[in-house]
Amino acid sequence: MPEPRGLPRCSGYESRAVVGDPPGTTDDELVERARRGHAAAYDELVRRYTETAFRTAYLVTGSAADAEEVAQDAFVKAHRALSRFRAGAPFRPWLLRIVGNEARNRRRSAGRRAALELRAAEHMDAGAFVPSPEGAAEASEDRRALLWALDQLPDEQRQVVACRYLLQLSVEETAGSLAIPEGTVKSRQARALDRLRELMEAPRHG
Repeated sequence: MPEPRGLPRCSGYESRAVVGDPPGTTDDELVERARRGHAAAYDELVRRYTETAFRTAYLVTGSAADAEEVAQDAFVKAHRALSRFRAGAPFRPWLLRIVGNEARNRRRSAGRRAALELRAAEHMDAGAFVPSPEGAAEASEDRRALLWALDQLPDEQRQVVACRYLLQLSVEETAGSLAIPEGTVKSRQARALDRLRELMEAPRHG
């Protein structure tokens, strides 16, 4: 499946090769090495999760600049808190909870209402096929209809849909990022999908 491209990319970090920690090394191994003071191991964790952290922060803050700062601050705080990280626990949900907390603090301190930009059309792999002109016109209309329908959802439902389907976060990760119970994620997701079906199937005028 293609990487989601409906949110801006982070420009604050550069991917780099990490000597001694090949890409196949598991998160558990990297966390354990980082806890023992191996800087390269934590660098690899940063490389793996920079984009996810940035995009999660962007969903909450609505600002690319704020999201980059949030991601950087979250990685610093996560590094400082490694001694309290429970061995064997998954790293990504733990990191995204820190990202979510930082993003909400940033949003509150700025006094802004979070903005959510969904570009569901870009979630498609443009290189997967070359449609006919008729097919391209139909696909374009479908994307416009979906964007319109997404825009009709309440913010809280749009954020859940974005986390689950655009960022492809798990229910646990979505709950941690948005600071809501997992049951709330599931209920908002169900309501959002039901509403999207209604909107997509209903005739539109104008």
